[in-house]
This record gives sequence, C-alpha cells and structure tokens, in this order.
Amino acid sequence: MDVFNALSLVGGLCLFLFGMSVMGQALERRAGNKLQSLLGKLTTGKFIGLLTGLGVTAVIQSSSATTVMVVGFVNSGLMSLSQSINVIMGANIGTTVTSWILSLGGIDSGNMFVKLLKPTSFTPILALLGIIWYMFAKSSKKKDNGMILLGFAVLMFGMDTMSASVKGLADVPAFQQLFLLFENPLLGMLVGAVLTAIIQSSSASVGILQALAVTGQVSYGAAIPIIMGQNIGTCITAILSSFGANKNAKRAALVHLSFNVIGTIVWLVVFWIVKAVFAPALFNQAASLFGIAVCHSIFNVLCTSLMLPLSSFLEKLVYHLVPEGKAPETYAELDERLIATPFLAIERAKSVTVEMARCAQEALTLSLDSISNYSPEADEKIKALEEKTDHYEDILGTYLVKLCEQRISESDNAQAAMLLKVIGDFERIGDHAAHLAKSAAELKTKELSFSAAACQELAYLTQAAQEIMGLALKAFEENDLTAANQVEPLEQVIDRLKEHLRTHHILRLQQGGCSIEAGFIWADLLANLERVSDHCSNVAGGIIDLTHHDMNIHEALRHIKSESPLFKEQYAAFAEKYLAKV
Repeated sequence: MDVFNALSLVGGLCLFLFGMSVMGQALERRAGNKLQSLLGKLTTGKFIGLLTGLGVTAVIQSSSATTVMVVGFVNSGLMSLSQSINVIMGANIGTTVTSWILSLGGIDSGNMFVKLLKPTSFTPILALLGIIWYMFAKSSKKKDNGMILLGFAVLMFGMDTMSASVKGLADVPAFQQLFLLFENPLLGMLVGAVLTAIIQSSSASVGILQALAVTGQVSYGAAIPIIMGQNIGTCITAILSSFGANKNAKRAALVHLSFNVIGTIVWLVVFWIVKAVFAPALFNQAASLFGIAVCHSIFNVLCTSLMLPLSSFLEKLVYHLVPEGKAPETYAELDERLIATPFLAIERAKSVTVEMARCAQEALTLSLDSISNYSPEADEKIKALEEKTDHYEDILGTYLVKLCEQRISESDNAQAAMLLKVIGDFERIGDHAAHLAKSAAELKTKELSFSAAACQELAYLTQAAQEIMGLALKAFEENDLTAANQVEPLEQVIDRLKEHLRTHHILRLQQGGCSIEAGFIWADLLANLERVSDHCSNVAGGIIDLTHHDMNIHEALRHIKSESPLFKEQYAAFAEKYLAKV
C-alpha cells in the first residue's frame, strides 16, 4: 500500500463520515415533527418502546442521535426513565439498518437486475436527483430531500473509495498479522470500542470494518469481537450529552452504557467459550460485507433479548449509581446542546414556556386574591414569580434566537417564532400581576375600600380575567383550538365590562359613594385586568395562526370576529355570564 492509497483511504473515510452526517441531519429535519409526536406518545409498554426506538433509529440512521434525543426528553420531563430504557434497547437494533445498506456494495453478479441493487449502479442517479432538488427547489422540505440523497451518495462513494484503497492490503503481511491479533476477543472488543468512541457512530465504525473486509483478511473471529466493542464505544455520545443535565437524564445515559456493557460482556464470554471448546471453522473464514451485517444484527438482537426482561433491574442499577441524594436537585432549564436536534430544542423551549406561563397564572391568581385579602407573604411571592417570568423571558429569548440561526425546518421555524411572541405576553401578564398587587398593597396601606356594589362588580371582572388566563394557558399547553377560539370572544366581553365598570364608578363618584383616592386605584385595577386579557388574546391568536400556518395575528383575529358564527355564539354566552350581571 503506497502513499496514494493511504491518501485515498483518508479521503474516502472523510467522505463516508461527512455523507453519513449530512444524511442523518437532513433525515432528522425531514422527520423531526413526526419523531417528536411518536416519542411523545410513548406508553410504558416494553415492546411499544422497543419498536419505537428501532423505527426512529432506522429512519435517522443513528442510535447515538436517538439516545441523545431520549436523554433530552428525560431531562425535559417528557419521558420517564422506564420508558427511555425500552427505546434505547430498540435503538441498538435499529442502528443495524446502515450495515445492511452498506452490505449491498458486496453484490457481485453478471445479472443486470442484481447489478442494479449494487449502490454504485444507482447512487449516481440519486446524486443527480439530490443536486437538482437542493439547488433549484424553493421548499426547505425538498431541499432536505436533496440533502438526504446527496448524503447517501457521498457516503457510498466514500465507502467505495475506502474499499478500493485497502484492497492492496490483502498482500501485506503486517496487515494480516494485525487482524490475527484482533482474534483475541478482548483486544478486538477494545479496538471496536475505542474506534467507535472516537468517531461517535457505531454505524460508521461498522462501515469501516466492512470496507476493510474487502481485503479478505478480516476473519469472523476478529470481526465479531470488534462489533461487540462498537456497541460500547457508541455510548460516549449519550454520556457527553448528559453532562449538565438532571439526574434522570444521567441515568438514561447510564442505562445505555450499562445495557451495552452487560450485553457485550455476557456474549463475549459465550463467544470465548464457543471458540475455545468448539473452534468453529466459520471463525477462521474471511468475513464478507453481508456477513458483517448479519453478525451486527444478530449480536444486537441477542443483547436486547437478554436485557429486555431485565429492564427493571437496569432501572434499579442506575438509581443506585446515581442516587437521589439529600440536597435538592438543580435542573438545567435549557441545554444549548439540544439545538443540534431542533425539534427537541423546540419541545424543550415550549416546556419551559409552559413553566413560565404557570408562574404568570399563579402570580395573577395571588394578586387578585390580595385585593380583598392582602398579606405581605403573598406580596413577596408575587414579586418572586414576576422576577421568575423575567428570567424565563431572557433565557428563552436568547435560546430561541440561537435556534433560529440554525438551519431548521419551516414548521420548527414557525414554532420558534410563535414562542418568541408569546413569551413576551406571559412576561407582561406577570408584570400586570405585580401592578395589581401594588394596588392591593396601596389599598391596605392607606386603609381605603370600595363600596359593596364596586366590590361585586370587580368580582365579575376578576372572575373573567382568571377564566381567560386559564383558557389561554390551556390553548398554549395543549394546542387546544377550542380553548383558543374562546379567548377572543371573552376578551371582547372583558373590554365592554371594563367600560361598564368605569362608567358605574363615575356615577358613584358623582353621588359621593366613592372617594377620589380609591377611584385612582380602581382605574389602575381595571386597566391592568383589561391588559391581561389583551395578552391572553395574543397567546390564543398565536396558537390559531400557527395551526393555520399564518403568523399574521391581527388578520386572523379580524377574520374570526367578522366571519365566524361560532365567535358570535361564544360572545353571547360570555356576555350573558358577565355583562348581564352589571
């Protein structure tokens, strides 16, 4: 093997890894929302989780990526640890799909139809279609389709380049001796683990092994331990992704590591015994591309068959390795490493926004209670909640802007834009809750009070404000269009209710039933409650716009008010509930 062959090997490896990365990223973008929905609807059933992990990994061609997603879901509270175990096991089987695709390169036949199955026969066509889609299509989905085809073509070209460059090694004694060393199961396993940890992809390391197999010097006795070690090496990605995450996410990463280490040790011992006692002739035969794919699949299926019944044991083991501890756990709010998986980053950002919205709702409820039942403790809690919503707005805004700077799908971009809008509304609701609390404190400090009629009227308005906040939060948290469509009619009723209450206040003022000083506080209360309803309307409008793929909120709301019979019906119902009483 001369220097030019060595350069070809390095170049082929680079193209192979680049093609795999490009294809995987494009597949993630293309299938991201569907994967999110699939992973989000998991049940605790072992086989459903197993099949989910298998299917997702088969689609995105990377068990490491699937496991990182799972760690992210567990960190976000979107998936339990017990659910993640089954998905991780399925991912180990799903990753074998790549080796089967690469094994097509070993097809050798004079039959034309069989030759068409060989990647070198059809990848040029895929590359042509891919470059046309990527360069001339306007839709991001079609561009991603083009990237998938181009990535696959580059991957296969790199595989062919590697295979061609190493064929000369068949006559190199040193190379033959090297793979004789790897027939030591322990050494072969360590080599496979280290190589996979370096390139962070078991699919890629199996591909490299298949490329070397064309020399005819890689025996099954050497290939099988290397394949076993690759399963351990691929855990490095999940372990790295768990740094800075919460304890459950660390446990999910350890499940991946424990599953592969235990499975590998058990089957490596079995392999060693079989080799020593029976010395099968197969172990001395040269491994083929197809044979390596078969061994890869069989080993992963055997590991899963062994460990699936022991999933509860794995869960107890990682709880022992990462105990709860006495100190309260600090949870990472937003992990920037998730930006590499945009749909997961969006889901996490929405989860944190829900926490922000609940803080705003709690602050609003406490401030409304304070008007008639003020306490310094509640006042302090409202201030703390308002500061928390400010903090959430800062970190979410920064996170979402960084996410939008990446190349993300149209749907993810629309989700991010909607979240950037609503975090401002939830933050302002927290501010208005703090203003309401300030008015309540002023009433208490100055020993002012409203008349019985004013208190009854205010009770209707505060009840309406709490209802519209509940509807907006439900619409946002559950993507509930029914709740979203109720918000704007109620907001219009609150606007009219505010005007009625202001008019009644002026009449009471004229009749001496209310003091001027209390009247200023009354006006502040009405203004803040009306503005809370406006922000709730913005949130609901964002949900409606996102559903209709139109981020023009004002146009959407005009359409609802002017043309929707449902709007008129709901407006009448809310008017009967609140306006008829004042």
